[in-house]
Amino acid sequence: MTPPALAALASEGRQTLTSDQSLVQSVDWAALAPPAVAAVVALAVLVLDLFLEDRHKRLLGWVSAGGLAVAGLAIIPLVGENRTTFCLTEGSRACSYVADPFTLAIQLLVLGGAFVTALLSLTAVEEERLPAGEFWFLLLSSAAGAALLPASRDLATLVVALEVASLPAFALVGLRRGQRLSSEAALKFFLSSVTATAVMLLGVSFVYAATGSMHLDAVAEGLPAADSRLGTLAATGVALTLVGFAFKTAAAPFHFWVPETYVGAPLPVAAYLSVIGKAAGFSGLILVTVRAFPSYAGTWGPALAVLAALTMSVGNLAALRQRADRAHSAVRLLAWSSVAQAGYLLVPIASAAYADDPGRAVGATVAYALMYAVVNLGAFGVAAVVGRGVRSNRITDYRGLVDAHPFAALALGFFLLCLAGLPPGIIGLFAKVTVFDAAVDAGLGWLAVVMAVNVVIALVYYLKWTAILFRTGAGAGEGERVPGEPLMAGAGAPGGAGPVPVRFTVPLTVTVALTGVLALAVSGAPQLILRFADTTLF
Repeated sequence: MTPPALAALASEGRQTLTSDQSLVQSVDWAALAPPAVAAVVALAVLVLDLFLEDRHKRLLGWVSAGGLAVAGLAIIPLVGENRTTFCLTEGSRACSYVADPFTLAIQLLVLGGAFVTALLSLTAVEEERLPAGEFWFLLLSSAAGAALLPASRDLATLVVALEVASLPAFALVGLRRGQRLSSEAALKFFLSSVTATAVMLLGVSFVYAATGSMHLDAVAEGLPAADSRLGTLAATGVALTLVGFAFKTAAAPFHFWVPETYVGAPLPVAAYLSVIGKAAGFSGLILVTVRAFPSYAGTWGPALAVLAALTMSVGNLAALRQRADRAHSAVRLLAWSSVAQAGYLLVPIASAAYADDPGRAVGATVAYALMYAVVNLGAFGVAAVVGRGVRSNRITDYRGLVDAHPFAALALGFFLLCLAGLPPGIIGLFAKVTVFDAAVDAGLGWLAVVMAVNVVIALVYYLKWTAILFRTGAGAGEGERVPGEPLMAGAGAPGGAGPVPVRFTVPLTVTVALTGVLALAVSGAPQLILRFADTTLF
């Protein structure tokens, strides 16, 4: 072979090597750490469960809580940075995983909320005799999916992350084996969620057919430039994708699964769904609207505004019907309250369609979600304490709680005032003002009026429940007492006997105290949360 031929062959080999090398990319494990740590701990718990005897199963809960704490701490090195991984090596170099301020804020909410849920679950898993290995594996798996979702920047990863967060939740809801309410709740949750996923996948496939890409930024560029013959297909894909996420966020009229699911699920699971499940759904909705479908803002903006008004109205009016004199469930009231809160969370997202800086409008949703997560988990923590003494957990069972346990009554009263937006729950007030501001700035004056009316409606049932906590007197409730557990004040005490102190466990005490301290801290320094509303998160 002649020297020129050898030189040409060598040059071709170098070109081939360079081309092959372009297909290889490094993985930024630091950016992936928050969801990855949760996933690894989930697998470790599943394996550890095989070797532990029943009397040592409680160790799995502490390992899970520790793993979630480590996953949350893994966010700290990423603060102030924009890191990407799993990027295309050619063309647009779009990335499937991005750790930006929006991602980190949602991951903080998800992993922090999952950690509090783990503390809340330590007592419930043992007392309700839930299968420990399965429970902790499912909880960690769902948390890993929810932490992955806000970092997802292509439609395929987004759907996979959403299903990883949702599928374990079905099983968590139905873990009360042999209980009809739990089985029915799991079935209803499963059917509604599967329907939502099917609708969403159909929408995603239409969007892909119209744009030829899955990456959100490429979809945003491709939709306006799509062939005019594919316009109907693209619009249908956008609409179906949004409907799928509306199911996941419990927006009316897709909220019908919420009350029965919360009541039938183990109480820590209901708390988890009300915060982490909602955070996953809303983060996905934000990504597809603001990042992937900005060219359809004129369509999804008004649609989400109407959904926001409908959701908050339906949730608040239904919660208003949960009255103490009719022995309604406290968990059902919290369920309807969470539907109403979903309406408030939708307001800034709808406003992003009209805002010059959509990232700043999204910040209002993040700020409100962080406030809601802290106080709602705290309220469920006190409800878990009451549920240990009175299985029915009715609103009437809280009458005179201040006599039975002043700490629990004061904590729950403070959490309810935060949700209502009344002093001393200053953070609730400021968060609502931030959402209200987003609507006014976007020119959605009618939505701001609807929100103001709904805030007034919510005051009624929040204040009524708060008043019950400090209303003493025997014979208030007729809840079904758990054998061997102390009675609540007025919870069917024979002969109008005085209140018996409520027994806290160490994990429940830590849960209520931790959420109470956080709520007090952000009420005293609301800028810790409200700064997200003044920050461009994209």
